[in-house]
Amino acid sequence: MTTAALDDVSSGEKTDGSTDAIGGSRSLGWLLMITGAAGLLAAWIITIDKFKLLEDPSFTPGCSLNPVVSCGNIMKSDQATVFGFPNPMLGLVAYSMVIAIGVGLLAGARYKKWYWLGLNAGCLFGVGFCMWLMYQSLYHINALCLWCSLAWAATIVMFCYVTGHNIKHRIIKVPEGLRKGLMEFHWMPPVLWIGVIGMLVLTRWWDFWTS
Repeated sequence: MTTAALDDVSSGEKTDGSTDAIGGSRSLGWLLMITGAAGLLAAWIITIDKFKLLEDPSFTPGCSLNPVVSCGNIMKSDQATVFGFPNPMLGLVAYSMVIAIGVGLLAGARYKKWYWLGLNAGCLFGVGFCMWLMYQSLYHINALCLWCSLAWAATIVMFCYVTGHNIKHRIIKVPEGLRKGLMEFHWMPPVLWIGVIGMLVLTRWWDFWTS
């Protein structure tokens, strides 16, 4: 991912210097579309398999490959319906909205600051929920779902770049030194974040991977 994901396209600045609405780069639009589509794909497949599992408790999802990579164990857990319905149904709505916002940016849309903050808050909730599910998956359910992992990675990237966009446009205010550092090394937070999760997965089942 290049710095284009955080480049300006249109800030919506008025002639008096005030800011009415803020746009985003085409790269950010594509990033939201791609990460939203990845999350939507994962949520869609998990939802279908969940309903098949409800119809037939003996059904084995295609991504249940071994005792560790076992989507079925994840779907049967209490954590899979934490809000009273299958978690991926929430993703079907949320990721679709992200795709729509990405399409809007590609079409030249500009949004109010409160809208960008709302998107950031939604991404924060999403990434927080994904990290909670990741912890539950690794240390309580003791199984890993590949489709869930795809949703985790997509949401992390989405959150990091939406936050980076808001920091760049000073919608979220941070010290100037930190702002410049994040603009220069914007790729580091998602790479390190996903890398740490990869290391946790590797060490959690080290004996299984190396046997």
